[in-house]
This record gives sequence, C-alpha cells and structure tokens, in this order.
Amino acid sequence: MLNLDEILLGIQPEGSRRKPQIPPAFRQIGFREVVIDSREATPGSLFVALPGERVDGHDFLADAIARGARAALVRRAKVAGLALNRPFTLVEPGSAAGLADAPSDTVLLITVDDALAALQRLAAYHRGLFTPTVIGITGSVGKTSTKEVTAAVLGRRYRTLKNPRSYNNEATLPITMLQLAADHEVAVLEMGTFGPGEIALLAQLARPHIGIVTNVGPSHLERMGSLDTIAQAKSELVQALPATGHAILNADDARVRAMAAVTNAQPFFYGLDPTADLWADEIESRGLEGISFRAHYAGESVVLHLPLLGRHSVHTALAATATGLLLKLGWDAIIEGLRDERAQLRLLAVPGVGGATLIDDTYNASPSSSLAALNLLSELDGRRIVVLGDMLELGSYEEEAHRLVGRRVAEIADLLIVIGQRAAWIADEAAAVGLPKDRIIQAASNEDVIEFLRDRLRPAEYVLVKGSRAAAMEEIVAALQRQPAQH
Repeated sequence: MLNLDEILLGIQPEGSRRKPQIPPAFRQIGFREVVIDSREATPGSLFVALPGERVDGHDFLADAIARGARAALVRRAKVAGLALNRPFTLVEPGSAAGLADAPSDTVLLITVDDALAALQRLAAYHRGLFTPTVIGITGSVGKTSTKEVTAAVLGRRYRTLKNPRSYNNEATLPITMLQLAADHEVAVLEMGTFGPGEIALLAQLARPHIGIVTNVGPSHLERMGSLDTIAQAKSELVQALPATGHAILNADDARVRAMAAVTNAQPFFYGLDPTADLWADEIESRGLEGISFRAHYAGESVVLHLPLLGRHSVHTALAATATGLLLKLGWDAIIEGLRDERAQLRLLAVPGVGGATLIDDTYNASPSSSLAALNLLSELDGRRIVVLGDMLELGSYEEEAHRLVGRRVAEIADLLIVIGQRAAWIADEAAAVGLPKDRIIQAASNEDVIEFLRDRLRPAEYVLVKGSRAAAMEEIVAALQRQPAQH
C-alpha cells in the first residue's frame, strides 16, 4: 500500500526531491492500488489521468472519483477545465501546498507537469525501497507465456510478483512495480516495445538482475521496419543488466544468441542446441495432453512431462527452468512449477458446443505463433476447423506472412474460416495450394462465424481460433464454449 508522503515525494524529479510537510489529518492516508482506467478505480485508489491517442484520462476523472478514487495525478495545464461533482483540493507535490486548510474527506488532485513521467518516477522510487531479484522478459513471441511459467516456477520457493495480464509497457509496467511489497523476494516483469528506447526505459525503472529474451520475429515490423531494428530494441534489456546478472538467451535464434556480445551480464543459453547451457531433446508433443522432453544441464538429464501445449512450449519451459536453476531451485521445485496448469494462458483447450473442442489461442497472433498453433492442431485426430483473423503490424512482410500461414492451413485443415481483409490472403493461398474452395469461408464478422458454427459443431471436431488482439476473437470462443449445464 502506498501512502501520501511516498507519492508526493516519489513523483518529484530525482535530483530535486523535497520532503513535503503533510498535515496530520492526511499523513496516514493509504492507497490500495494505482489505476489508469477509471473503470478499474475502487475505494481508496489513486487514479492517474494519462493523455492517449484517442482519449484523455482527464475526461474520465469524475468517473474514477465516483467509483471511489481518493486522489488523482493530473496535469497542471488541465486543472482549469476540470469539473467534478465532489469537493477537491489541488496539491503541489514538493510543498504539499493546499492541504493545510483542506477537509480530511476531500478528493486530492496532485498536480504535475506530465502525469506519465510522474507515474514512472514514482515507480522507480518505489522500486528503490525494496530489494527483490527482478527478472525482465522480452521477445517478439512468448513473453507472456514465459512470464507466467517463470513466475509459477519461482513461486514454489519465493514470494513472487508478476505483471497482471500484459501490463508490460511504459504506462502499465509502473503500475505492476507499485505493487511491490517488503515481502516480495522476486519480481517477474514482462517488457514490451513498439520501438527503440522503450525497453531501455522500462529496464531503467525496474533495474532487472536477470533478462530473458525469447526470440526476434516480425511482430511490430510495421513500426520498426526491420528484424535488425527489432533485435536492437529487444537487446536493450540485456544491455541494462549488471555485470553480476545473467542474460538468458534463446540459443536457437541467431539474433538472440548474438546479444551475448552486448551485455555485461553472464550469458546463459537455452534451446535445442547441445552446445547450450540448458538444452532439450527427445521432444514429444502429445496433443492436448501436453509435451514431454529430456532436459540436459551441467551433466544431468531430467525427463519432463508437462501440461504445456505444443512443441514450441519447450522453449518456454526451458527459459523458466533456466531462471529457476540460476536462483538455486532444485529440480523437484522447478518441475512442480512447470506443471502448474494455471500458467498455461495463451493456448487453451476448452469444451465447445456440440461436443467439439475449442483450441483458444486468441491472445494475439503472429506468423510464428500461428504456425505453432497449427502444428498442434495437426497432431489431433479428428475433423480440424481453423478460424483465423488478421495478423497486424507486420509491415512489408504482411502479405507474405499471411500466405505462409495459408500454405500450412491447406496441409491440415478440413475447413478454413477467415475474418478480415488481411486474413483473405490466408484463404487465397490455401486455395492456391490445394484446399478445396468449398471448404473455405470468408466471414464478415465474429458474429457470422458464431452463427455458422454454433449448430454445426460435433464430437471429435477441433476448432482453432486465433487472431490479433484487435480482432477480439475471444468473442467467438466465449459464444461457442459449452457451459457446465450443457451436455
């Protein structure tokens, strides 16, 4: 829990902080959480009014206060136009001016020049109050899965903090960091980026000791322009590590392996290459029953049977295992964490209407993750239905990437349904390489897919649903999922 004096001190620039003189009536005010979405405000929370590309948080300040926010960080330039339904007091951070004569139940509007910068300064200040071992995770694909599995492994021994959902950018990672408490021994922090410099900023705030880089791929290629630029942006994590830290690098990705040359930390390689510090062989994907493989480390070999889905999950398990080994966990604790089914977030098998099975991979989509999901589907015996939406932010690789996926679909699908202008390339390519056109449907919306499939699904059918976040294809899974009362 944050208190008011920490907030007023922490949001000030580091080189010019002044301890505010807070009246006794406000000295013990605590804030249970920090939110940037007014809909998530709860009694006793601190709301940060951030400007955005489409909306401005200041426009939702009244809503946050109505939901119970006790205070808010607001931009000074916006104060004159604020209209609230409750009495409020303007507070200057350095002096706490405004509090001397304020009633104890007033809403506190803490004025700053830049709310985002103030939030980041507060997070960095709060981070400095504690001494957890911080693990940063980045990569084009698999960040969230690696974060979840790594946290599950480390949580077997250590009190562990992790990002909720994908709170991994310049505005949301600070919110995760503000949840740090004195009893946290480890923090596992996913770090995303849309361009150079962003991970460097996140690492400056979080000060990681260990960095994991999963891979470099064409995600966000539209913004970054080239794979080399993406690799450079991802490498900012390992560049920020101290000499006493460790850079956990995917040895099977040449661009990631090369990052060993730009870090002062000790490299630790994982993958399928026997020259890696931790490597795997005898890999077997058992469809919806999970995966098995043999892991090799420091002369030891351990056979693992895990509930993670798809061969690509071997790399996720290895990255989490590497972290556990570096933090001195034994194999029993590591295996217990790897088997935690709650860590499997990205690709889930859920019961569908009509007795079908839905393969829910709607979290996001890229060429590599789409191919991985299709490879899993290919291992299942039954009728295979593939529902795919657009893959976004692929830049000049956009058409080629969708056609690559289309070629793989043609090899395994009994029925293909696509939604979106870009996904039409998947359908075109699948037809071009041999999937009969009467087994290809181009739907106009998620609702059309739901309507088409709802009464057609049968037992021994598997439906893969996947698309970029903007496609909101989780709507399809929710509508086609069999409810407990259904038989």
